[in-house]
Amino acid sequence: MSTKQKFGAGIWHFATYVDRYATDGYGPPRSLIEMIDLAGQVNDLTVVDINYPFSDPTLTLDEVEAALKRNKLSVIGITPEIYNRQFAKGAFTNPDPGVRKLANELINKAADVVRRFGASYVKLWPGQDGWDYPFQVDHQELWKASVDGVGQLASENPDLKFVIEYKPREPRVHMSYDGVARTLLGIEKIGLPNVGILLDFGHALYGGESPADAAQLAIDYGRLFGMDVNDNFRSWDDDLIAGSVHPIELFEFFYTLRKNNWEGVWQLDQFPFRENAVAAANSAIDFLKQVERGLDKLDFEAMRAAQKKHDAVTALKLAQEALYSSH
Repeated sequence: MSTKQKFGAGIWHFATYVDRYATDGYGPPRSLIEMIDLAGQVNDLTVVDINYPFSDPTLTLDEVEAALKRNKLSVIGITPEIYNRQFAKGAFTNPDPGVRKLANELINKAADVVRRFGASYVKLWPGQDGWDYPFQVDHQELWKASVDGVGQLASENPDLKFVIEYKPREPRVHMSYDGVARTLLGIEKIGLPNVGILLDFGHALYGGESPADAAQLAIDYGRLFGMDVNDNFRSWDDDLIAGSVHPIELFEFFYTLRKNNWEGVWQLDQFPFRENAVAAANSAIDFLKQVERGLDKLDFEAMRAAQKKHDAVTALKLAQEALYSSH
């Protein structure tokens, strides 16, 4: 099937992983260049999101650019690593102003890499910003620091977009930017046009949201700047292959994007711990192509009519027939 849709992936999809049990990892470590070369083997994958700083500090931007060109890949975003050991007590919300300054400096360096690669945005995933225990923090101060930290960066780089990827928890027990509504409140408080949301389908599931509803809310506020997909069982951020557990909710998510004429990269954020990384990416993209075909077949007028009557049976029948007969 020919497709106009662009597909992407976080470069970490092609890494190897450790967890708190298999501390020796699920495979030998891979360099960024090796990960880029693996990404280049995936059918129809054209863009990647890259972590910064690079795991190999001697690696130059020229070397990364050469690997990207060799694999016909471009960069959609740069994700600064503001969630590792030095930011264990937070990046924007760290009680140490020196560490907050380090986070700002690191993200500004990442912004320069975005410019170098002509990427779309700096992606902020402040996984260590938040709290773990009752009474641990002053909630007013913590939220103000979360908002001010992002606002300062957006003010310093008005030519770039900053996207916040919210998540309910992990590594913090409770993250500051934990859901679509709270994140939108923060963005509206910042009040700058270059701050938006990157909506992770799995984070919305995990947070008890409807991903389609979350997407609509972000679109209504003009703040849906990016998205990525995966899947989980709703009790944890499993980062499984997209469409493997919640295919009908994934279809509704993309239906919401299509009906709002939202255009952007359909990006994978998956962690194939035990699976072949290239095969897992191909599997997800094959399903996303089926979603695309299903959207082409779906009778949008009939769907609107069913939804106006809150007719769940008819609406689901329309969706299921379009998705599951779209070969």
